[in-house]
Amino acid sequence: MSKLLEFRKAEQALRDQLARLESLKHDTELKREMEFEDKLKELLQEYGFKLQNIVDILQPQPLHIAELDLLAQDSGRRVRKIQIWKNPITGEVLETKSGNNKTLKAWKAEHGEKFVASWLQKD
Repeated sequence: MSKLLEFRKAEQALRDQLARLESLKHDTELKREMEFEDKLKELLQEYGFKLQNIVDILQPQPLHIAELDLLAQDSGRRVRKIQIWKNPITGEVLETKSGNNKTLKAWKAEHGEKFVASWLQKD
């Protein structure tokens, strides 16, 4: 490809991008989103929050097993150790505190207890 042809293609692409940018400047939905973003940043600054704080408030994540351990320690009960099992066939990872887990039982029924015992991950 000649340099002149390459230059003209780049120039045309730039014109197309500038036209797209100009059309976005007049888009009312974009203006609403930008206004919302500005107001949200002001609120975050006013209350001293970070964006992650807002995400945590609006979409709380379920407690992880390790966090549940900390809660159980406060109750005075003995905390069971977490066992991590990895199925080498499917790659599925299972965290459990008991051998009475539905998935673990299904694996043992399907593949045999001795074979599944080798799937327990060492600490």
